[in-house]
Amino acid sequence: AYILPGTETSDDPRRVPVAPGTHTPDGRILITDARLFDSTGSSARKADILIDGKTIAAIESSIPPPDGVRLIDARGRTVMPGLIDLHVHLTYVERFGDPRELTDENQSDAALRGITRLRAYVENGITTVRDTSSDGMAPFRLKDWVAEGRIPGPRVFASGQLITGKGGHGTEGFGARTAPEYAESALREAAGSDDWIAAVREQFKNGADFIKLASHYSPEEVRAAIEEAHRLGLKVTVDSETVFTAMAVEAGVDSIEHPLPRCDETISRMVDLGVDAVPTFVPYQLIIGMAGGYYGSTSRRFTLTEDIMFEQGQKMRDAGVRLGIGTDLILDWYQFLPGPYIRELQNFETLGYTPAEAVIAATSTNAAITGMDDKLGTIEVGKLADVIIVSGRPDEDVT
Repeated sequence: AYILPGTETSDDPRRVPVAPGTHTPDGRILITDARLFDSTGSSARKADILIDGKTIAAIESSIPPPDGVRLIDARGRTVMPGLIDLHVHLTYVERFGDPRELTDENQSDAALRGITRLRAYVENGITTVRDTSSDGMAPFRLKDWVAEGRIPGPRVFASGQLITGKGGHGTEGFGARTAPEYAESALREAAGSDDWIAAVREQFKNGADFIKLASHYSPEEVRAAIEEAHRLGLKVTVDSETVFTAMAVEAGVDSIEHPLPRCDETISRMVDLGVDAVPTFVPYQLIIGMAGGYYGSTSRRFTLTEDIMFEQGQKMRDAGVRLGIGTDLILDWYQFLPGPYIRELQNFETLGYTPAEAVIAATSTNAAITGMDDKLGTIEVGKLADVIIVSGRPDEDVT
């Protein structure tokens, strides 16, 4: 309400006023003879697309090439918005048991792992990632270096540390390194409403674009954290299940991660309160496929099968919960992209999405869940030029 019309802001959910032209590359690009699928709900059509700096400047059936423009011939190909992944962990260890990687304080390894993942994501058409917890300051520095054009990667929206209760999700096996004094960890244990508020403020201070919480917590703790994040202008997503999901929904959370058990009343309340969901079927399919089930976690005290996951997803879809695409690729699974991302699109088809609807979920809907749909997610004049060109017709066949 206090940003004057015409004021340029940062291209992230923090919306910080910036000097004109910040992070804007020089030059113009004209994509010609494209089959354009713009993710607005319209059918694919033939179009030329002119990009000026970082912005889509024009979309017409034919655009005469301006002087000095770089031409890209897209004849026979589909031009579409860049894919968005709503659930990544840029600094997650690549293998369990490596002493170099299990030392949370090692920001050097964390940043190097992030650089490797960033390249993998962008090379597979993912132009925006929502980093849902990483080590210390590493995700924020990675975000800055990508924005400044110093390393290749998708734009990064980072949450900072995962905030959870003492012994909550993610802390198993990490012991004391998750205590508040370990600022380089990917985890921040909190106890009591005041400490949960402090943990939110710490992430905001470091540069968080949104806040990630995880069960367990009390109703008072989760409400205090969500209300503080909202006062600071940040959305909140929660990794939770069963009664903890109900607590978070009633406390005003913006989205819930994963296809974990929740009651029908909670799903109904998600619809009533406009709470989004990022089901991330694919990592649980991989875990169940490799280990036979989700075992050994005090924060996952329930039986999880593919049938249970898709039952949860189908109930949310049928009830009208807005669903977004995220992959949650831990360890070295990012190396198999784009396979896991495509599989998640196919999982949405299992829920009844058409290929076009699945692609729209991966672009337009995902942008809306981040709060950035005014700048991302569709190919329209005035939006950021997060654009990919593919050989096939993903709106007809996601593979």
